[in-house]
Order: sequence, then C-alpha cells, then structure tokens
Amino acid sequence: MIAFVSGPVAALAPTTAVIEVGGIGMAVQCTPGTLAGLRIGTDARLATSLVVREDSLTLYGFADDDERQVFELLQTASGVGPRLAQAMLATHSPDALRTAVATGDEKALTAVSGVGKKGAQKLLLELKDRLGDPVGARIGQQGVGTPVSSSWRDQLQAALIGLGYATREADEAVTAVTPQAEAAIAGGGQAPVPQLLRAALQTLNRAR
Repeated sequence: MIAFVSGPVAALAPTTAVIEVGGIGMAVQCTPGTLAGLRIGTDARLATSLVVREDSLTLYGFADDDERQVFELLQTASGVGPRLAQAMLATHSPDALRTAVATGDEKALTAVSGVGKKGAQKLLLELKDRLGDPVGARIGQQGVGTPVSSSWRDQLQAALIGLGYATREADEAVTAVTPQAEAAIAGGGQAPVPQLLRAALQTLNRAR
C-alpha cells in the first residue's frame, strides 16, 4: 500500500493532482477541497489510498490521514465504492460524516450526489458502529453537513485559481454558477462543489 506521496505539485486538473515523486509523476484523485489547497510548483504531502481493480490501479489522495481512514471505512458499507466515498468527502468533512451517522441525520447523507433516501437509511445502519465519534468536536458543537471548506464560493474559487486561472476569471466563473448553487441550497441540500467546478470550467472554456 502507498500510504502517502510527497513532492512538488507538477500539475492540477479538476479531479486530479500530479505529484512528482523521485522523478515520477503520480496521478492522485482528489476532492475539490483537497485540490484547493495545492499549488503547482509547491511541495505537498497527501495521504493516499490505492484502489486495485482487475484493469486499473487508482490512487486517491487526501489532506490528512483522518480523511483517508474515513474514505476506507465508508467503503466497508455495501454499495459504496471509492467514487461514492470520495463524493461523500467532497460534500462533508470527516467529522461531519461521523456526526451525521451518530445522530441518524438522513438529510445530510442525501445531500451527497448519488445517495437517495433509501441509500441514506442503509448507510446509517451499516456505518453506525464503524466511523466512531467526531474527533474534532463533540456532537452538537459542529453542525451536521458542515462543508469541507468555509463556503462553496471560497472552495470553488481556490480550486479554479489552483488550476491556473486568474482571480478575475475565477470570480466571473463563480458568479456564473451561483444560480445553480443557490437552487441546490434552496432545495434543502448542499452546494454540489464538484458539479459546480465542472460547470465553472465549461463557462471559462466558452469564454476563451
């Protein structure tokens, strides 16, 4: 198992960071929140989890060991693969997921793209004794559904700037996708940062 990768960031894409390790570029799948903290040319250390399939080897990267542990524990639930586990961590922080499971907060889980009402109920049952208690705050001190970053706007802007766009371009792209984010929030969910990032990139590509 590759526990972590450390080295300069060679490239960034909407879902991937390339970390140079001993002259080799390691492609690492990351959430927008993790990517937002990376800058090309700057050294980074990512905790990693290697997912082995018959036809592929995929390395997933995380801001810290706790996030990686939750990623792996989520996959012990039936029907949860690495992509869904990563989507859950893109929507909620590890402690927010622990709190959601500990308190039976179905709504917090249905805020994750790809998780419906029945799926959320099943996850709550299967994960109840696996994730443990929140480590950063006691239940009730941290709001369930707390996003990985302070706001979807900050997270999205940081991800775009990390991909090489100018601050002005990032601001314009965030403004362009704001109605989509507000519609999701008005419906009782979270702003879907991965989808918003893709929409923002499409807006920028049309403008060029």
